[in-house]
Amino acid sequence: MLTAERHRIILELLAKKEVVKLQELVEATSSSESTIRRDLSQLEKEKKLKRVHGGAALLQQKREELSVFEKSTKNIKEKQIIAKYAASLVRDGDCIYLDAGTTTLQMIPFLEAKDIVVVTNGVMHLEALMEKEIPTYLLGGMVKQKTKALIGRGAIRALESYSFDKCFIGANGVHIDYGYTTPDPEEALVKSMAMKLSRQAYVLADHSKINESTFAKIANLDEATLITDALDEELLAQYEAKTAIEVVTK
Repeated sequence: MLTAERHRIILELLAKKEVVKLQELVEATSSSESTIRRDLSQLEKEKKLKRVHGGAALLQQKREELSVFEKSTKNIKEKQIIAKYAASLVRDGDCIYLDAGTTTLQMIPFLEAKDIVVVTNGVMHLEALMEKEIPTYLLGGMVKQKTKALIGRGAIRALESYSFDKCFIGANGVHIDYGYTTPDPEEALVKSMAMKLSRQAYVLADHSKINESTFAKIANLDEATLITDALDEELLAQYEAKTAIEVVTK
C-alpha cells in the first residue's frame, strides 16, 4: 500500500473514533508496526494528529474548551493519581496557589500538611477547602462560566498582593515546542502571573494533554515542573531535555 493511502486511512479512522490504537491501524492498512509508527511520526510533524501511548489521537481545536462538568468525567483515575502526588509536595506552613481546574480540585482531599494557606481563583474549590478547614483566600474578578475560574483585571490585581511557596496550575496543552497553553488568553494571564509569584511552580496535566497546544500561552516548559501520569520512553526523553518532569502511575 502506498504511503499516501495509509495516511488517508489513518486520518479517516481518527476522524471517526478520535483515538485509535496502533494495532487497529496495523490491521486497517495491512502494514507492520514499524511502518505505522513512521507514518504516525510523519503525520505528527505535519500537525495532523498526535501520538499517544499505544496509538494516535486527533488534535483538539485551539480554542476548544470543555465545561467543568465535562472535564470532571474525563480521565478521573489519572487525575486523582496526579493530584495525590501533587498534594504530597505541600509542606507544613506552605502558602500555596491552587489554580481553577478539575485536577487541582482533586488535590484538596489529599492535602494533609498543617498550617497551610491557600489562595485560589477556583470557585468550585471553595466548598472542599472549607470542609478541610484550610484558611483560604479567593481572588476577585469575573467568573468564567465554563471553568468557574475568576479571571480578568480583578483577579490579576488581587494576585499581585501575594507570593507563594508553591503553585499548582492546570493546562489544556503541554507541547515540547509551544510550552503550556490554555484556550483563553485571560485565564492564561492569571496562570502565568501565579507562576511568576511562586518559588516553585507545578503544572498538572494528564496524558491526554501531552503534545497538545491551544490558543494562549501560559509559560515555557522550563518554567514549571510537569506532573503527568503516562509518557512513552521516546516522549519522556524529549520532555526531560526541556524541563523537570514527574511521571506518577499510582
